[in-house]
Amino acid sequence: MNKKLLISGFLMFVITFGFSQTKEELQAQKAEIQAEADKLQSEADAIQSQIDALPGWRKGAFGIIGGSLSNFNNWYAQGTPNNSSGNIGINFNAFANLIEDKYFWRNSLTTNLAWVKFDDKDDDTDNEDFEPTTDVFNISSLYGYKLSDKWAVSALGEYRTTILNNFNDPGYLDVGLGGTWTPLDNLIVVIHPLNYNFVFADNDAVFESSAGAKIVADYTRQIGKISFKTNFSTFQSYKNSDLSNWTWTNNFSYTLWKALGVGFDFALRSNQQEAANFQGVDLEDADNDLQSYYTIGLSYKF
Repeated sequence: MNKKLLISGFLMFVITFGFSQTKEELQAQKAEIQAEADKLQSEADAIQSQIDALPGWRKGAFGIIGGSLSNFNNWYAQGTPNNSSGNIGINFNAFANLIEDKYFWRNSLTTNLAWVKFDDKDDDTDNEDFEPTTDVFNISSLYGYKLSDKWAVSALGEYRTTILNNFNDPGYLDVGLGGTWTPLDNLIVVIHPLNYNFVFADNDAVFESSAGAKIVADYTRQIGKISFKTNFSTFQSYKNSDLSNWTWTNNFSYTLWKALGVGFDFALRSNQQEAANFQGVDLEDADNDLQSYYTIGLSYKF
C-alpha cells in the first residue's frame, strides 16, 4: 500500500513539474515572438513615415459612439417606478489632406451629436422622445503655397454651427489670409492677421460680424493603436474684444480589436456673444462662463 502511494505521489510530482516546465517554455516562446513583433512594428512604422512624406493625399477618420438604454416597470424603490430613459452620443472626425512639393490643401470635419430622454410612463404630459443635448459641427479648408519646408502663405475658410437645433443661428464663417507654420509633420499653426468673421444669427443686437486675427493650431497623429487630435481655434476681433471667441477640442481613440476601441472626446469654449444671447442681456453685461462638454464610449476607426 505504501509503495502504491509512493508511486502515485511520484507521478503527480512528475506531471506537475512537466506542466510547470511547459508553461515556462510557452512564456519564453511568447516573449521571443513579442520581441520579434515589436521589431517588425518598428520597421513598419518607419516605412509608414516614409510613405507619409511622399506627395499625395492622406485621408482618415475615426469616431466615438456612446450610449445606454434602460426601462423600469413597477420598480417601486425609486421615485418614478415606470420609466424608460437613454442617451446616445456620436463623435466623428475626418480629414483629407493633399500634400505636394509646392503646395498643400488640408480639409477637416468635426461633429459631435448627443441625444437624451427620460420618459415617465405615468405622466402623459412629459416628452417621450430623444432630445438633442450636444450639437457641434465644424468644417475647415486650408490652402497654402510653400515658401520653405516650414512656412507657407495660406488662405483659410472655417465654418462652425449647430445642426440639430438652431442651424446657422448662430453660424460662424471665418475667411482670411496670412501664413502657416508646420514645425512638425503633424502640427499645423495658422496665423492670419487678415481675417473676417461672418456671423449669421437672428439676434442682430448681440451677434455682429467683424474683422480680426485668426489663429489655429492643430495636431493630429496616429501611433499604433492610438489616434488623437487636438485643435485650438481663436478669433480676436479688432473692433471689440467681446466679439472674440475661442474653441479647444480634443479627440482620443484606442483600438482594442480590429476597428473597435474606446474613445474620449472633450472641448472647451469661450464666446461672449453666445452667453449674451442665451442670458437675454446686452453683450457687455453677459456672464461669459467657460463652456465645456465630453463624450466617452466605444470608438470605431474608419
